Amino acid sequence: MTTTPEKTAIALQTWGGLVDPQTVTTARLLAADAVDNAASGHPGTAIALAPVATLLFRSHIRHDPADPEWEGRDRFVLSCGHASILLYTQLFLSGYDVSLDDLRAFRTLGSRTPGHPEHGHTPGVETTTGPLGQGLATAVGMAMAFAHERAGFDVDAAPGASVFDRRVWVLASDGDLQEGLSYEAGALAGRLGLDNLTVVYDDNDIQIEGDTRLTSSEDTAARFAAQGWDVSRVPLGADGDVDLPALDRALRSPVREGMPRLVVLSSQIAFPAPGAVGTAASHGAPLGASETRALREVLGVDAPPFAVPADVLAGVEPVRARGAALHVEWDARRAAWAALDPERAAAHAAFRAGETPAALSAALPRYAAGASVSTRDASGAAIQAIAAHVPGLWGGSADLAEPNRTAIHGGGSFLPPATGLGDLRGRNIHWGVREHAMASAMNGIALAGGWRVFGGTFLVFSDYQRPAIRLAALMGLPVTYVWSHDSVALGQDGPTHQPIEHLASLRAIPGLAVVRPADANETVAAWSALLDRREPAGLVLGRQGVPVLDVPYETVEAGVRRGAYAVVDVAEPDAVVVATGSELALALEAAERLAAEGVRVRVVSMPSREWFAAQDAGYREDVLPAAVTARVVVEAAASFGWHDVAGPDGVIVGIDEFGLSAPADEALRARGMTVERVVDALRATVARATA
Repeated sequence: MTTTPEKTAIALQTWGGLVDPQTVTTARLLAADAVDNAASGHPGTAIALAPVATLLFRSHIRHDPADPEWEGRDRFVLSCGHASILLYTQLFLSGYDVSLDDLRAFRTLGSRTPGHPEHGHTPGVETTTGPLGQGLATAVGMAMAFAHERAGFDVDAAPGASVFDRRVWVLASDGDLQEGLSYEAGALAGRLGLDNLTVVYDDNDIQIEGDTRLTSSEDTAARFAAQGWDVSRVPLGADGDVDLPALDRALRSPVREGMPRLVVLSSQIAFPAPGAVGTAASHGAPLGASETRALREVLGVDAPPFAVPADVLAGVEPVRARGAALHVEWDARRAAWAALDPERAAAHAAFRAGETPAALSAALPRYAAGASVSTRDASGAAIQAIAAHVPGLWGGSADLAEPNRTAIHGGGSFLPPATGLGDLRGRNIHWGVREHAMASAMNGIALAGGWRVFGGTFLVFSDYQRPAIRLAALMGLPVTYVWSHDSVALGQDGPTHQPIEHLASLRAIPGLAVVRPADANETVAAWSALLDRREPAGLVLGRQGVPVLDVPYETVEAGVRRGAYAVVDVAEPDAVVVATGSELALALEAAERLAAEGVRVRVVSMPSREWFAAQDAGYREDVLPAAVTARVVVEAAASFGWHDVAGPDGVIVGIDEFGLSAPADEALRARGMTVERVVDALRATVARATA
């Protein structure tokens, strides 16, 4: 899509008085200057959508630049995170703690304006975006969280009258909507009737390889309409720029109850840069000095890079004043709400703080030694106890609530009342077979504040979740993945469903704790620790019964919280065997057999390598003495990643090939997960260490 120089020359317009043209011009030039200065970046979208972002930040999004964490604010998500300079310029021009020097430092080492928006790094950035589709799906989670919070704490308020009526605004690109994640997230938002969600889709017909006709022929508007969205179109303005008055009218039109909103906005990438407009090159490369000069000429600006007119700087104050006024008004309404029901207000304050009640510990289930209980069953029981004491616990599974044991009994279904199947107070989320959208939306729910959200699926399907898991780890969000069916013990479903490499690959994600408890009490202790630690973690569970350890619960809990501990200890051990999950039972039996031969074996349960690595050196030495080099590691998964624990004299009893379809016991034996193999490994490592 291109335009003529004549049309480009009239780009500086009034847009019906909706925004200050000089502010938009400044935003466009700051985007071009910052990308040129960094010699990298994505200027085209930021230049073209400067009027759109200015309209949103000054007229539609409820926010307070002086308090980016204000509880009553709306959320803005730049799903096309590559256009980060678009967001940074708006934060600067709105009075956030983002300076002109920060814009000059765009994409440089240590800058507060990195190449893609990072939550917790730049004031006003609500979520980390960049991997396309993630922002949109995360925004769906934010909208879910706000709807659930309103239903839980102010359900009787009239539409638009609640202090919890907040909106989520998204700018999305062609690439966002091409990602398969957008199909999952769009269908989920439509089914859940998230009418507090507005997505503006920048339909500019250009991506890196050229015209979108190279890759797409679908009617995006029809797709979203079919998923239950209220869809409108805003054609390109007659002058070649975005039609801002039409967009404003679309955004101000009454929200259709029970329908998220998609506005398909036609634009021209890089408009009004005369040589770059409508070109793929402007997507991901600097305009360059010559084209940026031409842009200045078109906009009628004769000023050096990063120049900000005094009138534009003065225009920041009304934005800050608007935010302050909205904040004061909201505070007054919230105080009135709290006065109506102080007990409800106290409960909400506790929810926002994420407090774990002292009574929870005594309410958690305990299991008698020797009983055979699957860790997934123990997890399900723990969820019931936690749900009774922690109202912020909320979640579900990707159509696997029964096998994952994730259903909150009596919690109801999170669905619009019009479905007749639940209501927005429901604590069970029916994600459908949408593992990726589930994980991404969980991030949004966590970012909304207060919630302790969990999502379940089989461990093997964590592959579908990885991009969102990685972002959760980047942001340090308190989300919990419940991954059941954790090994070839899954049995007859066969190698497609039997995880092998998954534990190693998940442990490779920085900031993610992988927790694989060995028995029912370790599982309960793991849930207790997860509530306190407030970090992203995966709870890895088995479906087969395993014996409950003959170890006091207090010892188990302390050991789980430290990631590893001695389940069976001996003075001056000849060898150490380390195991996770159900394989601890193999390690215990093997140690007994070696004891009969006079070999002293310490048995260590290591439910979380990450938690153990975080302990002080003294504790790690107590559990795994460096002097004991005869070591065996037992885990029914890939051996990759265990060699540092095993050491040069050690042996890893794992599975380095795919599984097979057979009853669970037979599959385990066929892949070498036997007591005999562990015994042989112990004998071999002792011989090697003493040679």
